[in-house]
Amino acid sequence: MTEKLLADMTTGNNIIWAADDYKNFRAESEIYPAQINLIKPRFEKVRTEQKRRTKNRAEIFTPSWICNLQNNLIDEKYFGRANVFNTAENQTWTPNTEKIFFGEKNWQDYILQKRLEITCGEAPYLVSRYDTVTGAAIPIENRIGLLDRKLRVVNENTDNQTDWEIWAVKAVQSCYGYEFQGDNLFLARRNVFETFIDYFERQFDKKPARKLLEEVAEIICWNLWQMDGLQFTIPFAKITTGLFESFLPENQVYCIVKDWQTSETFLYKDLLKGGF
Repeated sequence: MTEKLLADMTTGNNIIWAADDYKNFRAESEIYPAQINLIKPRFEKVRTEQKRRTKNRAEIFTPSWICNLQNNLIDEKYFGRANVFNTAENQTWTPNTEKIFFGEKNWQDYILQKRLEITCGEAPYLVSRYDTVTGAAIPIENRIGLLDRKLRVVNENTDNQTDWEIWAVKAVQSCYGYEFQGDNLFLARRNVFETFIDYFERQFDKKPARKLLEEVAEIICWNLWQMDGLQFTIPFAKITTGLFESFLPENQVYCIVKDWQTSETFLYKDLLKGGF
């Protein structure tokens, strides 16, 4: 199933490596299913490789406690009060074990709020199955990602599988991220995919149906995409020289994003112009 997470919705091909780390193991730029086992999280890479990627790609991974502090600020603004999901202190946090109180707000509106993690790496702001710096696993009741919070709310406010699936899928649809390097992007997609499974199993004590997982995998491939964040294009598209424009249409150079509430697709660069 995870091989479905290699799809690039802009080009219609697979995402590409966009890094030299694996050049001794591959002959093509695309990532193929048989190569997935080569991809390791940053914490499993040797220290020299981590330093090289930081130097060459400005790759810096954020500890979970910092992600939590910043995510807490987002929720503090939304709810109008602090410590909604947890209380942070001394580079750790204590989860709020009570059901999240929305007051005059609607929990469904919280699920539909769009969230974007730019240059997302392994997506530690969206999901927190493990600390991306130390590799330490984070139990589900202690997770702090933006999608983790939405799925917690879904778990707390639905009492049947049909409603859960509707709102859990909407939660995934509302979370976006982009990344340049293909290995990081695949890990981000897999982390979101497995997070969805974690919360389903937590709620129903069984595995989700394959059809549901296929739907979620497609959403993830749309919502977490591979992009040069400076040009808003697929990696290595030399827009200024016309290298790609000479034989690729615009919608295969500039990255495409989908709005699930309207089912419309559009170029990400147009979103930044204020046209949507």
